[in-house]
Amino acid sequence: MANESRPCPCDIGDRFDYGGRGQEVQVEHIKAYVCKPPASTDKAVIVIHDIFGWQLPNTRYIADMLATNGYIAICPDFFVGQEAWKPSNDWASFDDWLKTRDAGKIDKEVDVVLKYLKDQCGVKKIGVIGFCWGGAAVQHLMLKNPHLKTGVSLYGVIRRFADKHSLLHPTFFIFGEKDDIIPLEQVTLLEQKLKQNCKVDYEVKIYPGQTHGFVHRKREDINPQDKPYIEEGRKDMINWLNKYL
Repeated sequence: MANESRPCPCDIGDRFDYGGRGQEVQVEHIKAYVCKPPASTDKAVIVIHDIFGWQLPNTRYIADMLATNGYIAICPDFFVGQEAWKPSNDWASFDDWLKTRDAGKIDKEVDVVLKYLKDQCGVKKIGVIGFCWGGAAVQHLMLKNPHLKTGVSLYGVIRRFADKHSLLHPTFFIFGEKDDIIPLEQVTLLEQKLKQNCKVDYEVKIYPGQTHGFVHRKREDINPQDKPYIEEGRKDMINWLNKYL
């Protein structure tokens, strides 16, 4: 299977020409991008980036969108200063690169961010969303972090947590029907396992005709045929957060 040898052979997609409305801050040992809504709020969303890192304009665009919807959005550098993956890198070296960036080993950074949100921003309710690598990280956090209220995993690499389904918090899983990296049989298996083991609310949704990264790496003006699904994915994500935060 292609995704066994190249677990995330993802194309960076349509890079947004977007500057961001938030600011970069230092939170203890990590840098983070923070965007706040116009009105004060006690709700926040941690945004977990994909392999292309915390500075990708596309990810900041989504963080700003969350702020527009009333949330403090924070996108920390979960690679902690290590280089993000570049489209020009050799995929043959991807496995070695990934070994030092484990989506299941971000707990220390998450604790630091949670403390910052509570102490510096007065936040009481916190959710998390993540894309691809970050989607796998969301599943990890939903399995073990008691301080988060809900999560949205967008095309999170399922194989990373294939045997773990006892989620602590309501979780929404977004997948594309034509995702080369996450075959539909893996999504079906995830649904079966959740049905058997999960005691909290969850939803698994597959968007017709969509490829990996469609919610944040596709520009709707370049892909008019995908626009309804890009918009639907973003709306579903916001609705889920609104429901549980």
